[in-house]
Amino acid sequence: MTRWNTSHIPDQTGRAVVVTGANSGLGYVTARELARRGARVVLACRSAERGGAALARLRSEVPAAEAEFRPLDLADLASVRQFADDLDDFCGDRLDLLINNAGVMALPQRTTADGFEMQFGTNHLGHFALTGMLLPKLLATPGARIVTVSSMLHALANVDLDDLNSTRSYHRWIAYGRSKSANLLFTHELTRRLAAAGSQIVASAAHPGYAHTNLQTAGVRMEGRRSVERVVELGNRLIAQSADGGALGTLCAATAPHMRPDAFIGPRNGLRGAPARSFRAPWTLKDDTAARLWTASEELTKVTYDFTVPGA
Repeated sequence: MTRWNTSHIPDQTGRAVVVTGANSGLGYVTARELARRGARVVLACRSAERGGAALARLRSEVPAAEAEFRPLDLADLASVRQFADDLDDFCGDRLDLLINNAGVMALPQRTTADGFEMQFGTNHLGHFALTGMLLPKLLATPGARIVTVSSMLHALANVDLDDLNSTRSYHRWIAYGRSKSANLLFTHELTRRLAAAGSQIVASAAHPGYAHTNLQTAGVRMEGRRSVERVVELGNRLIAQSADGGALGTLCAATAPHMRPDAFIGPRNGLRGAPARSFRAPWTLKDDTAARLWTASEELTKVTYDFTVPGA
């Protein structure tokens, strides 16, 4: 993967793709580049206004793009189910690529529509439910992949299986780290279960390093902490790579030939640069933790995975 860039993306013609959080930042770049290579792309976004604007922008940058916007609020399981139910008219029984990209970072304490801590509920549980609901389409599609976007900040904290919703105590950055560790544990257990079922789906994870997006400022903006927001914006300008650079890890995991299951792909030096295999905390490879998180996630979301491979 030395110096891998968008020119290495294989032809995606005929592939059906869902990208969550595609209205801006990494998700938008991911959707745009896949559409540029011929994929049919759904921009799955919470805001109709921002999703529509992103679609218009994409069509202006890639006039031949086959793309559409569909509403998806990962902080509301009813919205997740509605999105999954309505996807038949886009791709029928098949789906080639699911990019679990959307997320929130370091928010003041909030809960989702279903009462989950917002970061855990959005970053992990929403994507867990979505993947489970779309799994039959993915299983029916040769060469399908699932890419879940984590973060190097997963190293801040492992999941607390006794307090998944941070009800005992809440620290925004610890909660964020736990949600991103959950993304990696999910990928690890999903890989194990796919292999056990005899499926050829490749589930992997990616991270953007330090990329300049609106994710970093959302939390402090919600609290009106303008001075902190200015410091974050300065760091983004001086240190961060662009969203285009940050999306390379996701695009590589999604399209590079011979991608290994359960791989974690990100910038070579951790913060910026060409994609490579990335460091991950040892706890994100613990089978027992991953299995227990999976069971808890099924109980919380009421989504049970069916790994039956069609025609097997």
